[in-house]
Amino acid sequence: MSPKNIFRIVAVVAALALLTRLSPFVTVPAGAKGVVTLFGRIQPLALDAGLHVINPFARVTSISTRIQKTDSQGDAASRDLQQVTTHIALQYHINAQDVPQFYQKVGLNYDETVVAPQIQETFKAVTARYTAEELITKREDVRAAIRDLLDAKLKDLSGNGLLVDDFSITNFAFSRSFSAAIEAKQEAEQLALKARRDLERVQVEAQQKIALAQAEAESLRLQKQEITPDLIKLREIEVQRQAIDKWDGHLPNVNGGALPFINLGPEGTPH
Repeated sequence: MSPKNIFRIVAVVAALALLTRLSPFVTVPAGAKGVVTLFGRIQPLALDAGLHVINPFARVTSISTRIQKTDSQGDAASRDLQQVTTHIALQYHINAQDVPQFYQKVGLNYDETVVAPQIQETFKAVTARYTAEELITKREDVRAAIRDLLDAKLKDLSGNGLLVDDFSITNFAFSRSFSAAIEAKQEAEQLALKARRDLERVQVEAQQKIALAQAEAESLRLQKQEITPDLIKLREIEVQRQAIDKWDGHLPNVNGGALPFINLGPEGTPH
């Protein structure tokens, strides 16, 4: 092949490459915004998802506006200087209204340059406000405090371009000695609670017995007040009536003979 033909082939390939590079058509994928730069200058308006016709000399960078997730391990010290580690999960997204400004201020490596460092810094700052025990008992307060502070920091550093969607912390872990102390304290509290409940139960039972004894004593007292001479006389008459009702008409035999039934009058004289 002659040098002239080789030159022609190279020229054609270069022209095709140049035409491809300078194509006025560009496609922005779904869930993204297209940032347009022309000779290094960022255009103020971002392109929506879809096909667009642009200046052939412009360059388009697609930036996802979907929710993104990052996981990391947080290491910090509590207010009482206990070492704390936990698993941190953050969900965030880029504000679709400020993509050009975000790209100009932060760039594409935002997860490494902004998000990850701020997660660690915020976790350390909030953890230092609480004792190790409070990190356990006030876990929801700790989570909310970290989320709010992290959201504020990311907005400030990204020009309101990074927005927090959700934040969670799981499995607070402490040193082995501190964990053993926490378990011992919890066991002691459980035993103390059981003893307190047992004492309350004994006190209730004693009060019930006292109340029952008082009720019985009061009942006897009322019964005693109701016993009068007339009531005693009435009871005697009732007993005699019942005895007469049961008598079969025969006198009892004493030494083989019958004894007459003698009725004593009021003065003790026989009738």
